[in-house]
Amino acid sequence: MTEEDIEGALSTILIPGVKRNLIQLNMLREVVIQDGEVKVNLAQAGLEAQAKDWVKEKVIAAVKEIPGAGNVEVEISDVKAQEINKIDRIIAVMSGKGGVGKSLVAGLLGVALARKGKEVGILDADITGPSIPKMFGIGERPTGAETGILPILSRSGIEVISINLLLPQEDDAVIWRGPLISKTIQQFWEDVVWGKLDFLVVDLPPGTADAALTVMQSLPLSGVIIVSTPQELAAMIVRKAVKMTEKMNTPVLGVVENMSYFVTPDSGKRIDVFGKSKAQEMAGAARAPLLAQIPIDPKIAELCDEGRIENYDSDILGSFSDKFFEQIGK
Repeated sequence: MTEEDIEGALSTILIPGVKRNLIQLNMLREVVIQDGEVKVNLAQAGLEAQAKDWVKEKVIAAVKEIPGAGNVEVEISDVKAQEINKIDRIIAVMSGKGGVGKSLVAGLLGVALARKGKEVGILDADITGPSIPKMFGIGERPTGAETGILPILSRSGIEVISINLLLPQEDDAVIWRGPLISKTIQQFWEDVVWGKLDFLVVDLPPGTADAALTVMQSLPLSGVIIVSTPQELAAMIVRKAVKMTEKMNTPVLGVVENMSYFVTPDSGKRIDVFGKSKAQEMAGAARAPLLAQIPIDPKIAELCDEGRIENYDSDILGSFSDKFFEQIGK
């Protein structure tokens, strides 16, 4: 019997609510094996007392099934969510203008990363206009305790937290001033039990004000993806976002042009609905690569409206994923 055997046993125990196992949530702290007796020390956040008792019983039962295991002792200590979270990279998706498709790009990036076998979370920082839960078809309310909040898992295993999941009705308006919005974003970062993640994608609201500033100052960002559309107005405002990243010393990993063009289904002709593409111009202004030009695709709109963004697939999404990994060096 080895520590690896015990970790394997613990990886079969899914935590109620979030549906990730003890290892994925980074709850295992220490395993002591002596003369067949096993002591397992766990650290937890977000579990109520009843759930902790359930976890303890499941751990004892799982370890006892290992050949050679004798008496099993389990200790669970309460910690803050930040003591459990281990996130390798945090990617913010932003633009200086609303309506350009930041949430779509954030959602597609999360889907692409999950398809690469990465553990992914999405933090919806657009407090007054959240749309991530709708795209992923998520309506459950998060559970938690004083020590933390457990995110909701999407169909493909992406962890999601959004203010819309905490409202009585999804169409309730959030009428808050900037400081309260900033505090909520900080709580989503500090109090949510993300566990072990390869990537946390942060969907920022439009603009360069409180919310974007909070994320760039409070979260250890690995970089930013800038989203734009072909219109000159959007391009001009996006330049403001690029300048903000420069002042905050946050690297721009790449640029995505959304609603770049439309391909007619009958003839396959490409139409520049919003004018000539400015993707290369934006990439040049950001001094970053062009990661994708996403067309106006009725299929994307249909899947997002139905909460099935995870079902979307295209060569463009694959190319977006490949270029992103090239940029981050993986």
